[in-house]
Amino acid sequence: MDIQAAVLCDSATDYRGKLCILGTFDTIVTSSLPSTHPHCSIAIRIVFRDADEGDHKLKLRLINEDGKNILPNIEPELHVKLPENVFFYSRNLIFNLQQIRFEQAGLYSIDIIIDEQIVSRIPLQVVLARKGK
Repeated sequence: MDIQAAVLCDSATDYRGKLCILGTFDTIVTSSLPSTHPHCSIAIRIVFRDADEGDHKLKLRLINEDGKNILPNIEPELHVKLPENVFFYSRNLIFNLQQIRFEQAGLYSIDIIIDEQIVSRIPLQVVLARKGK
């Protein structure tokens, strides 16, 4: 399997097999901590081939600097079966996240894990804005 895209964004949708992404970002600037980010999406596009047929377990984690996951468990199962007469099969996965709470500024990572292996890591930094003088 091949991860063609893995992004953090404002929103995403699957439109007839096309992954439509709006507003990718990697930095959240906040004026105070703890801070709650109201809404974002994680958009993933995966290409499967014959060798990938079968059941797979996906895990999505948002890891803080202490190595702890701050998301609720997101662990969908993927069943892959290629249609006849195709060479590969693309699948778009979109996870909408609400009210993510960041206790501290720092470096985070969004880890996409399939069958217990990290297949993609999206960096995210939370930055405390400087107060104006």
